[in-house]
Amino acid sequence: MDRGGAGVSWQCTTSGNDYKQPDDRTDAAKSGRYWHGTVREVNAPLAYIRESNEFYAASDACSADHPPRHSIKPVHGFKALITPEKIDYMMKISTHYGDHYDGKKHCQFALSIKQYTSASKRSLNHSEQRQLIPLLHDFKATPGWTWRSLTTTFHSFTSAGVFTSHKYTEEWVRKTQAALLSTLLDQVILNCNQTLEARDFDVHGINNLLWSVAKLVDNGLELEKTPKLKEAVAALLIHVKAKAKSQEEREHFIPQHISNLLWSVAKLVDNGLELDKTLMLREVVAALLPHVNAKAESKEERDHFIPQHISNLLWALAKLVDKGVGKTPKLKGTVAALLPHVKTKAESKEEKEHFNTQGIANQLWAFAKLVDYGLELEKIPRLKEVVAALLPHVKTKAESKQEKDHFIPQQIANLLWALAKLVENGLELENTPKLIEAVAALLHHVKTKAESKEEKDRFRPQGVANLLWAVAKLVDNGLKLEKTPRLKEAVVWLLPYVKTNAGSKEEKDCFSAKDSANLLWAMAKLVENGLELGKTPKLKEAVVALLPHVTTKAESLEETDHFTPQHIANQLWALAKLVENGWKLEKTLKLKEALVALLSHVQTKAESKEDKDQFKPQEVANMMWAVTKLGEVIELKVVKSTLASLVGKISENTPLSLQGRWMSLWGVMAFCARFYLTYGKNNKNSLEKHIGELFSCLGNTPTGNTEDPSIIAMVTSWLGRACPVVPHYRTITSRSQSTFRDQLRSSLPSLKIEEEKSLSSLPPVDLLLPDYNMVIDVQGPFHYVGGDFKTRNGSTLLKIALYKKLGFEFIEIPVNKLDNQYSIQRVIEQIKTKLAILPGAHDPVSPDSSECAAGEAYFTADEGWQFSDDCYFTAEEYLEEQINKPKKRKRKRKKPVKTTA
Repeated sequence: MDRGGAGVSWQCTTSGNDYKQPDDRTDAAKSGRYWHGTVREVNAPLAYIRESNEFYAASDACSADHPPRHSIKPVHGFKALITPEKIDYMMKISTHYGDHYDGKKHCQFALSIKQYTSASKRSLNHSEQRQLIPLLHDFKATPGWTWRSLTTTFHSFTSAGVFTSHKYTEEWVRKTQAALLSTLLDQVILNCNQTLEARDFDVHGINNLLWSVAKLVDNGLELEKTPKLKEAVAALLIHVKAKAKSQEEREHFIPQHISNLLWSVAKLVDNGLELDKTLMLREVVAALLPHVNAKAESKEERDHFIPQHISNLLWALAKLVDKGVGKTPKLKGTVAALLPHVKTKAESKEEKEHFNTQGIANQLWAFAKLVDYGLELEKIPRLKEVVAALLPHVKTKAESKQEKDHFIPQQIANLLWALAKLVENGLELENTPKLIEAVAALLHHVKTKAESKEEKDRFRPQGVANLLWAVAKLVDNGLKLEKTPRLKEAVVWLLPYVKTNAGSKEEKDCFSAKDSANLLWAMAKLVENGLELGKTPKLKEAVVALLPHVTTKAESLEETDHFTPQHIANQLWALAKLVENGWKLEKTLKLKEALVALLSHVQTKAESKEDKDQFKPQEVANMMWAVTKLGEVIELKVVKSTLASLVGKISENTPLSLQGRWMSLWGVMAFCARFYLTYGKNNKNSLEKHIGELFSCLGNTPTGNTEDPSIIAMVTSWLGRACPVVPHYRTITSRSQSTFRDQLRSSLPSLKIEEEKSLSSLPPVDLLLPDYNMVIDVQGPFHYVGGDFKTRNGSTLLKIALYKKLGFEFIEIPVNKLDNQYSIQRVIEQIKTKLAILPGAHDPVSPDSSECAAGEAYFTADEGWQFSDDCYFTAEEYLEEQINKPKKRKRKRKKPVKTTA
């Protein structure tokens, strides 16, 4: 998520990364501007004398290490730096001295380019690169170059952006850049492979080189396509470890070096440095951590820990933990040692200007990531204090007019993601009012940036996914939608980006399996917490636009490994939750395709030896609930095979919450209900035995969730047991139901009709005809997947099956069949027909009797009667006789009434 953003900003990274000017300056430096001013043009070559202490690379203008007398003056005029005469003279010196040349003039030249970009506060642009690169065609590093010449040249070119490829960089420029990089890497590898005593390696030089390599990789240079780069990294890491463990070098490891070294290692790992092939990485991290602890706990060094260094250190540690490297026993101690510095700096008035937007984002992201990987908030009390100290800076920066341009979408996403993660891991919203203020201030930027035409290209799929996930997570942990109007506005403005990115051919590869899962989960969570689907059409469009991506990624062989059980569970849960909350689809085909593609992964991973242990109990429960909640949209055999592969993963000893157990139980029961309606009561299925097993694990005890008593009632009814609880159901009589009831009563005045009756503690039915053991439900769109009035969902199927098991004839009437007087009358006539062929009820069910056993005999309807495709019955013939009237004469039958499907 943080890729490309949770690192070190360009200006701050290059600052203070170089050597100090030594006291014993050479003759050429006596002018006071040696290596730090304009390179003087020399007409005739002077006698070249090698010196043991030639120079140190200059710091940037903002370096605190740089002595005042060596202040860097901006170099005006790029062309004046790269005259052919200067290049020719530099090359002549190199040719004249051959392998004895120490690289000083080349280093001077590289340093002047870096000083130009530092003064300009930017790297070389495309035009400047095109002027410079042809002159570097013969730029070669030779074995005679000193360590400092090599490291300073490499670092200066990298800082200036000489190796950076622009959008319109020509092929000949790229080739020259590659050749220049290759000649420098060759000498780095050659130097590093010599014995430690053979070269005067210093920590500063190693730091500069490793930072340069990391920066190149961070700017797009692929490690896999540059084998020399990997070889150079491996060679440098050996020296980092050796220096870190050396007692003599201990004083040379200043906070800035440690920070940059760990940042560089983390960046390389983040960009694909393979851990298995670089075993030295863990040893290097372990060797550097004691230096962090020592410096952080030293009174003398505390002023050297500036916010940027702390931010880089924390980001690096979190990134290494995220990639599986930095999780060592020393990690907690290192983080604990850094926390007092963060708190002190955050509360200091003098330091407030040093807290930039990116630094704050990095620190909060790092804390969130470390907590997410097991660093417990409760066991490090200072962590809460530190977060509380940082929050005012977030609010101040977010509300500052001067800082508004520094809040790019990625940083806003990182900040909100971090705050959401901390809340998820125990930071309480109610007890942290500053957190709510910080979130509100950030949400304003989300809306502003989302409305801006200039910023639209910065809203990448991953950033949008992180933003929506963070907002949803905060809402899920107590942030009220209705009390935070900015939150709704931010969501509404972000949703079009989901649709646009999902529909873009250019962005289709940017949607990872994780992004799609996060987006769907976030939208479902927001809906679950009060975002009304009916009033947010853009949300429906966003979900529909995402479905093809879900299908494509799930069907792709390349993405198989990226589909973790968590991603699959989140997407299935999200789709089921959206359906549960009234998501209407014009067609369910895209939904069916996505579900089939996802479910193929469930069974494969559940049966795989490598992946079976990745299934967390809660994810299993979520999937079991989701596939059955979606009802008839998934083929019955697919549901059966999916549940069969999952149900065995939940047992009495499984560490699963009570809510998860209830979800699992409901899922198995909903499947059995569908199976019962399809094959009848005499055809048992193998999963039915799990209903009793899962119920016994719960001990018949509700958790306090309002849905639990209802589930207990349904389970006991299914198992034929007495219900130990009395569920309380909220009943609402719809206008369609009232109109239909009145007209049915008008047509059949003698018919006894009762409303909203709960029989055997089951969910109430709309109408009960007790004399005929018949119940009628007027089914609204919420009873169907996508509101299509054809595909029934799991809850609807379960209710129907439970009443049929009790012996009731269950009549479903889709509400769209009651939209006018003619259609209402037609349904009533069909009910008349049905009642005419049912036997009279001699022992009607008493809805108020709590002593009715499930096993009692009820008069049932003809088993051969089938529901029509429209989910309500079709009469085979029309009976004109009034119900309950004696037959006086035989009448001629009319033609059957035909209904449209």
